[in-house]
Amino acid sequence: MATKIWLHGSGHKAASWDETISYMPSGEDIVCPDLASILKGKAATYENLYSAFAKYCNGFEGQIHLCGLSLGGILALNFALDFPQKLKTLVLIGTPYKVPKAAFGLQNVVFRFLPKSIFDTMAFDKKDTFALGNTMKNLDFSDAVKNVQCPTLILCGEKDGANMKSAHYLAQNIRGAKLKILENAGHVVNEENPKALAEILSEYYLQNP
Repeated sequence: MATKIWLHGSGHKAASWDETISYMPSGEDIVCPDLASILKGKAATYENLYSAFAKYCNGFEGQIHLCGLSLGGILALNFALDFPQKLKTLVLIGTPYKVPKAAFGLQNVVFRFLPKSIFDTMAFDKKDTFALGNTMKNLDFSDAVKNVQCPTLILCGEKDGANMKSAHYLAQNIRGAKLKILENAGHVVNEENPKALAEILSEYYLQNP
């Protein structure tokens, strides 16, 4: 059975998947790496993070299922394009196909005034959050997404206005991709409606074992 690798976003940690996993028929084949940990002390740049993530994924024998939310989705999409033969399926949740510079800039202004303690619940500390963000400004997969080859599911919370347009773009430009909008959820679907997410993922994996 192919391993399922689930990736959290920058605002959360691996434990954000716990409740979703509790609703799955079996969680034995699901792994949720902590993105900060896989850097293993290297500088928090996107290049370093993606390189460490690609090495992590390629360490698994055979094909894998990738599911990522937000930053995790960006990493998963990037890997799907670079290593198409490695993927059985791809699930992208609240994932931008390119980094929205204006929104990112506003977010950084807000983050700058937040106390360091706020970042304790996030994937990276305050310093690394800024460092990572600054190296992601020019990420753009607009033209590349058409090259995704594996079965792909696009998910977006109905209240996630910032990523709804991207969800439709990905669904329209990735060959054969399916789009589902989750009710009663915003951006952090795995925490806001974990049961519905688990039901969708369970069905998807049954259809694409």
